[in-house]
Amino acid sequence: MFFIDTIEVSGLGNRSYLAGGERTAVAVDPPRDLDQVIAAAARRGVRISHVVETHVHNDYLTGGLELARVTGADYLVPAGARVAFDRVPVHDGDRTDVDPEAGLTLRALSTPGHTPHHTSYVLEENGTAAAVFTGGSLLIGTVGRPDLVEPRLTDGLARAQYASAHRLAAELPEETAVLPTHGFGSFCSSSQAEGTATTIGKEKASNEALTRDVDTFVADLLAGLDDVPAYYAHMGPANAAGPAPVDLTPPAVADAEEIAARLGAGEWVVDLRNRVAFAHGHVAGSFNFEAEGQLATYLAWLIPWGKPVTLLAESPEQLAVAQRELVRVGIDRPAAAATGGPADWMREGEAPASFPRGTFADLAGRSEDVVVLDVRRASERASGFVEGSVHVPIHTLHRRLDEVPEGEVWVHCAGGMRAAIAASLLDAAGRDVVAVDDSFDAAEKAGLTVRTS
Repeated sequence: MFFIDTIEVSGLGNRSYLAGGERTAVAVDPPRDLDQVIAAAARRGVRISHVVETHVHNDYLTGGLELARVTGADYLVPAGARVAFDRVPVHDGDRTDVDPEAGLTLRALSTPGHTPHHTSYVLEENGTAAAVFTGGSLLIGTVGRPDLVEPRLTDGLARAQYASAHRLAAELPEETAVLPTHGFGSFCSSSQAEGTATTIGKEKASNEALTRDVDTFVADLLAGLDDVPAYYAHMGPANAAGPAPVDLTPPAVADAEEIAARLGAGEWVVDLRNRVAFAHGHVAGSFNFEAEGQLATYLAWLIPWGKPVTLLAESPEQLAVAQRELVRVGIDRPAAAATGGPADWMREGEAPASFPRGTFADLAGRSEDVVVLDVRRASERASGFVEGSVHVPIHTLHRRLDEVPEGEVWVHCAGGMRAAIAASLLDAAGRDVVAVDDSFDAAEKAGLTVRTS
């Protein structure tokens, strides 16, 4: 008998896994905050004997090196990966005993495409494939993107990704569970697909990498690739060097004077409260990145790398969750933090800043005399946009504020979260702004003209 526990890293759209028998287990692509992996092993009463990486990750910092160190586990990394630390190099076809008494082994399958060295691992019970950990290779309904390594390699990696998907489909039984690391909202996925579980058989019937010819697949794959988060450029090198252990102790406490001083110095002060509370009242000059949203992805994408950040949270619990999210992408220690609300964060005599929120129906009544700002990605806008709207994707807005025309700005995205970030950036820059907190599906229903070209 064996078990497979899924460890969700939902803020980044990833999953990690712990799989084993009654005595020992293997951790696959663990997140940097490794305590949750250790806790999962403790609940199972097993020792982590092996830690494996499917590839050198581009979207988050791994906890694999540190997890192997603290547990004494063997650390398996694809042999082709250039890393600066000792590890067990894995080659195609290598077998590793996970729990001999349970008949559990891992078989390595070279599956290049997401990276040149990418490796999948087949979990076998007494020689029969039960599951395959596919990392950034075969995902649910799609594959991992091939453009994160080097532009000149992208076409070749896309074709390798196609071949790797076909290798998995050809060599594994249809009932084999497919357990990817990416594809649950991660920008490492080449496209977003629905579903939380799949098998080789299901993918053979529906995955375009397995149902289309290679040239058509590659052309469509490359045409559909979205923007790459800026912080990805820092993840691969840090993972290759070996990330340092994390420190999740509370940051230094900032009072109102220090918050004002940090704002005055041009540092980022980030309010983690929900967008409704922020719009109602906040410290002037602060930015709103909701702790409940994709905090790590968007803050790491927008903030100039290495710039000090002060976090404002409504509770110590919210602050702790945010810290955990941020260390996964290399924002290790906030410069300072404070909890409570605007009244606690402002100096005596200061008033909170605020801005209104609206819906697309509200916008429909004002669209003739306002600036409509669309902060979605280009791929989203291609499927429909409000006629006359200005397009500045959220991840470029902080560098392009001067491109937003004069006037009252009604800013929207697809659902409200990114619009709230954008509204906070515009508000901090002194613009009159209204955050459209509404689904884009409501725009046409509200009477706005939605065009596709």
